[in-house]
Amino acid sequence: MDTEAQPTERDRSSRPSGSERTTSEPAGPEDRSRFALVSRVSSWIPGGRITLTLLVCLLFLLMLSTFVLRPFQIPSGSMEQGLRIGDRVLVNKLAYRFGAAPQRGDIVVFDGTGYFGHADYIKRVVGVGGDRVVCCDREGRIQVNGRPVDESGFLYPGDSPSTVPFDVVVPGGTLFVLGDHRSDSSDSRDHLGSPGGGMIPLGGVIGRADWIIWPFGHATGLHRPDAYARVPAAGRAGAHG
Repeated sequence: MDTEAQPTERDRSSRPSGSERTTSEPAGPEDRSRFALVSRVSSWIPGGRITLTLLVCLLFLLMLSTFVLRPFQIPSGSMEQGLRIGDRVLVNKLAYRFGAAPQRGDIVVFDGTGYFGHADYIKRVVGVGGDRVVCCDREGRIQVNGRPVDESGFLYPGDSPSTVPFDVVVPGGTLFVLGDHRSDSSDSRDHLGSPGGGMIPLGGVIGRADWIIWPFGHATGLHRPDAYARVPAAGRAGAHG
């Protein structure tokens, strides 16, 4: 009888597989140094890793607020009824940072220092550089580059587009802005005789208000209305008052 040992599966299975060898390998120098650095920093801070995690989160939020998004609380009723006193909106600070520019109908937050007052303001863009903005036509509507604008979709109920007549050409690099609650808004109309003629320089624009985030029951996205879609570009239409 052949009693020679047969090649067995046990011999092969007793050797560690590639996956077993991989998982049993110790962490590399880079991983060890990273963990050691985190442990070392944690040991210096009261509260250890929990405090370190909170500090990292705080730094992230600070960077986000500085360069990307910024919350802004509505201070007055000048943008009612869409934006109410106490509402918090989220301002997109990157909206105009890569070659894009504010467009008619955008709701923008801007620094009014030297133009409106030493504060940040929120208004709707009605005219951009080169536009001729006139109030009002025979039907009481504001005209931009000769085209009447139907503002009924966002104008405060009962308000007229303006009780103050004006006829202005917006200089390049600036904006003509109005509040939606015209009877309760101090805006470009009220500063026509001030430095800058009531216009807001593009450099003073902080960003575009894109969302209402508080209160939750009023949370919604803010979109550019269609009212300005048919307004021709400056110089392409015979503007008339």
